[in-house]
Amino acid sequence: MAFTNDQLERYSRHILLQEVGVKGQKKLQDAKVLIIGAGGLGSPCSLYLAAAGVGTIGIADADEVDLSNLQRQIVHTTPDLGKAKVLSAKETMQAVNPDVRVNPYRTFVAANNILDLIADYDFVIDATDNFPAKFLINDACVLAAKPFSHAGIIRFQGQLMTYVPGQDAPCYRCVFQDPPPPDAVPTCRQAGIIGAMAGVIGSLQALEAVKYITGAGQLLTGHLLTYDALKMAFRKIKIPRRKTCAVCGEHPSILRPFDYEQACCDLKPPEGRP
Repeated sequence: MAFTNDQLERYSRHILLQEVGVKGQKKLQDAKVLIIGAGGLGSPCSLYLAAAGVGTIGIADADEVDLSNLQRQIVHTTPDLGKAKVLSAKETMQAVNPDVRVNPYRTFVAANNILDLIADYDFVIDATDNFPAKFLINDACVLAAKPFSHAGIIRFQGQLMTYVPGQDAPCYRCVFQDPPPPDAVPTCRQAGIIGAMAGVIGSLQALEAVKYITGAGQLLTGHLLTYDALKMAFRKIKIPRRKTCAVCGEHPSILRPFDYEQACCDLKPPEGRP
C-alpha cells in the first residue's frame, strides 16, 4: 500500500535517511513488534516505535498504573491512575500515531502463554523488571527463533544486548546462565531508579528494533552495552556465545519454556528441567 501525503510528511525525516528511505519505512509499516512490559523501559520504547510507524505493536503487562510509576513511565499520565497499563499505553501510542495498530495483552507472561504471544511478531522487546521474566523471554525467543532486545536498569546503571537467531552470538542465558536466588539482587522498588535512565535504555531498545527491521547499521549482537549515568560512560563489551548454553548451545537441555517464577522460589531450577 502506498503512503498517503500525510504519511510521507509524518515520516519525512526517516525517508531522507539513506539507510531507511521509502523502502525502509515500508518495512516498518509492515513490521510487528511485541513489547513485554509497559513500565519504565516499555514506555519510551513503545512511544518511539509508534512514532516510527511500526505497523503493529503488541504490548503485554498485567499491572495497573500507580502514582510511583509516573516518575519514569512516560507513556502513562496522572489521569491514567488505576487504569490497566496496556490500555493506557495503547491510548497514548495511538494519540502519537493513529496509523499504528496496538494489540494490548493484559496478562502475566508465563511459560504457558509466551510462545503464543510471540508467535506472530517479528521482533520482541524485553522491557521487564525481574529475572524470571527475562530468562523466560530469552528461552522462548531462542526456541522460537525470534530476535529480541534485552535491557535492564537500576539506580544509575543500564545494560542492553540483542539476540538474532542464526548468528554465532550469545543469548541472555549465555551471559547470565541462571536466575539468581530471590532477593539476591535488589529491584528498582528496593534500590531506586533515576527516571531518565528508563528513557535512555528504552529508547536504545526501540532503536535496535528499528535497525533490525530496516537493516540499517549494526546491531548489539555479540555485545553487551552498559551505561553508567553518574560517570556518563558507555561501555561495549564483546561476549562470545557459550557452546554449553542450556538453550542455544550445541546440546541444549531446555526444550520448552520453563516456569522460572517457581524455579526462583525453589532457589534454583531443578536438574534435568525440560
